Amino acid sequence: MTTLTQRAPFSEFKQLATPLVLFLLVFLGFPAIVNLVYSVSDVTFENLRHPQVSGFANFASVWNDASFWQASWFSLRFGLLTALLECALGLFLAIFLSPLIERRSWLMAILMLPLMVAPALVGLMYRLVLHEFVGPVPYYLWTWFGASFSFLGPASAFWTLIVVETLQWTPFALLLFYMAYQAIPKEIVEASAMDGARYRHRLWYIELPLMAPTIVVALLIRFIDGFRVFDNVYVLTGSGPGGSTASLSIYIYEAFFKQGAIGKAVAASVILFVVSFAVLYGLNYLANRRKGAIR
Repeated sequence: MTTLTQRAPFSEFKQLATPLVLFLLVFLGFPAIVNLVYSVSDVTFENLRHPQVSGFANFASVWNDASFWQASWFSLRFGLLTALLECALGLFLAIFLSPLIERRSWLMAILMLPLMVAPALVGLMYRLVLHEFVGPVPYYLWTWFGASFSFLGPASAFWTLIVVETLQWTPFALLLFYMAYQAIPKEIVEASAMDGARYRHRLWYIELPLMAPTIVVALLIRFIDGFRVFDNVYVLTGSGPGGSTASLSIYIYEAFFKQGAIGKAVAASVILFVVSFAVLYGLNYLANRRKGAIR
């Protein structure tokens, strides 16, 4: 009887999971196989349908390319810094503005407006605003303060990109943290207040620990999004002088379309996929270990 009871949920699970598995195999499996074949082939636009297998030469070319490591370092720094800044600002705003948003819920719609604009359009807007010769911001800095500053120059382009990315995506973190903050049971907060706990103690020892899962998820999402950034960086600075602002996505794009090195570009994307999968698997493993330790 117990065996039949255990088999029934498994049978139902197979029936529910089968359509999803088929969908993944059809729409993701075939492109993945094609990418794997191209990554170990000498392929161009001329022999795209009949690639010549060349072993791991493409992976060796990517591995020995200094531009690949420069793009990897840029993506890593960009992803980490933007994730930390966005989540820090979003958490502060969610807690600080919570009483105001509770009374004026329409303010949340205004705060979410940056998310409604495509990143490429945001990049184009800031490119016009910060342009060294025609941009209004450099013009007024020179007119009012006599300061000549190049926001998109080699020395400051990276930090300009950090600020632009942070300004656009902080509302996303704000939304997540506000919902998590509102979900904290009021009884716990009121009980701690009656016990004499000060606000900073309630925040540090009660509210933030309860929001910790949301904070971790937001950091992970924003890091992944920042690590694979393409559109606003490409519109604002492109790969930059000497590839100084080339992310991994831009590196793959330029290898594919500008250099015509399809195999090299696909090999770089496979390396990126393997590393991303390893990082996500490691984080999931650590999370499961933590759950087991808590139990």
